[in-house]
Amino acid sequence: MDNLSDTLKKLKITAVDRTDDSLEGCLDCLLQALAQNNTETSEKIQGSGILHLFSSLLIPQSSCTAKVANIIAELAKNEFMRIPCVDAGLISPLVQLLNSKDQEVLLQTGRALGNICYDSHSLQAQLINMGVIPTLVKLLGIHCQNAALTEMCLVAFGNLAELESSKEQFASTNIAEELVKLFKKQIEHDKREMIFEVLAPLAENDAIKLQLVEAGLVECLLEIVQQKVDSDKEEDIAELKTASDLMVLLLLGDESMQKLFEGGKGNVFQRVLSWIPSNNHQLQLAGALAIANFARNDGNCIHMVDNGIVEKLMDLLDRHVEDGNVTVQHAALSALRNLAIPVVNKAKMLSAGVTEAVLKFLKSEMPPVQFKLLGTLRMLIDAQEAAEQLGKNVKLVERLVEWCEAKDHAGVMGESNRLLSALIRHSKSKDVIKTIVQSGGIKHLVTMATSEHVIMQNEALVALALIAALELGTAEKDLESAKLVQILHRLLADERSAPEIKYNSMVLICALMGSESLHKEVQDLAFLDVVSKLRGHENKSVAQQASLTEQRLAVES
Repeated sequence: MDNLSDTLKKLKITAVDRTDDSLEGCLDCLLQALAQNNTETSEKIQGSGILHLFSSLLIPQSSCTAKVANIIAELAKNEFMRIPCVDAGLISPLVQLLNSKDQEVLLQTGRALGNICYDSHSLQAQLINMGVIPTLVKLLGIHCQNAALTEMCLVAFGNLAELESSKEQFASTNIAEELVKLFKKQIEHDKREMIFEVLAPLAENDAIKLQLVEAGLVECLLEIVQQKVDSDKEEDIAELKTASDLMVLLLLGDESMQKLFEGGKGNVFQRVLSWIPSNNHQLQLAGALAIANFARNDGNCIHMVDNGIVEKLMDLLDRHVEDGNVTVQHAALSALRNLAIPVVNKAKMLSAGVTEAVLKFLKSEMPPVQFKLLGTLRMLIDAQEAAEQLGKNVKLVERLVEWCEAKDHAGVMGESNRLLSALIRHSKSKDVIKTIVQSGGIKHLVTMATSEHVIMQNEALVALALIAALELGTAEKDLESAKLVQILHRLLADERSAPEIKYNSMVLICALMGSESLHKEVQDLAFLDVVSKLRGHENKSVAQQASLTEQRLAVES
């Protein structure tokens, strides 16, 4: 290490004199020392105070530039050297060197910047602001024959693409075209994996999704799926998963999805359809998720239902009822839920037997499956007949009441409440109300009236008004013990309550007057005061309902 001290002293002099031969000798000694013991050598270099000299040595026309950049890259492998490299002002001259024509300079410069900014979002953001993204994309296009440079660019893209601020810059370059071109040339699994690692974060951006689709990435992905589908080699299984996952990600963009749907006639859409009946779980999953993504507008949903997609999804679900794959169940139910949104599809899906297929999963203990099951049923029961049939299904109603208490899973809890309410609102059936009362569902509907979501509050109040109008005697005790009257008083007195909440609360108050015990509670709580204040409400419907309710309360008192 004494030699190193001499070298560092000599370097101080030669760096100023710029005598390239002796400078080169010093740099070679440093590289040798770093290769033997990187940490110790780095500490010595830091202690010597020569780091700031390197910025003046990073000049395009010098024959030593590549070696200087190489030394910086080696130093910055150590975390403790990264901030000193920044403080020595090395980032700006390194970024300038990315315009060099010399491939070795480019390679070492890329390594140096990558190591200095490793794991630092603020430094990576600084590089993005300095415009390195367009420069690197250009380099990838020019030097795609140079494997080491290509790899350097991919590693840089992988790191920068994690930052949201990079996506806009990437979208303004031809990165999609370059990556797809590169991808098509790769035979080795490792190289393709590297490109995948860049594609995945980039494909989260909608503009880039479309660019990747237009550049032909989807065709590459479909080819990989075809090649790997029957292989049981671990790396092939991994690549199949990556390719099909990326395919689904591309479908999350509205424009890219519609482009690939091509009115339901597209080659891509047809290929994805063929994944659903396959025996490969990963493809079944990707196929169902892709259908759920295609089913994001009414036109696509109607076309798919008319062309038999529902039967394919039901067959898939059937294969996963007993000890099935939870992710496949979840994906297939997601697709059915989305397909059930257009009004014209509901009756078709009901007559195809979707509710029966979905109800087979009532015993599932997996919250994601429960959530999608509930959502699918809620979408399907707009029709009175369907709501009545399901609302009289004691097993279903009991399970809903149980899930209304799933405090650990807010989504399941919310959907269960909404489905209970929907069964009453759409069926308007005394039998359905009796089933729900007997299963202990009333208290949950009353709690739902206090939800932070106005839409849920409203659904609960409308369902409770129907209960009061059709089966007040049956529900009376449960409404009393759930403290409904006190809750209604609170909703009417609260200035923050939405107009429709106030309106429906008053409608419900009037309906409750038919019960002696609830009527007494209404009188005890001085509702007249609260209601009379609402006669001057800015919302006409609320003001009118307040007058009607006030008259009713006055007559009944």
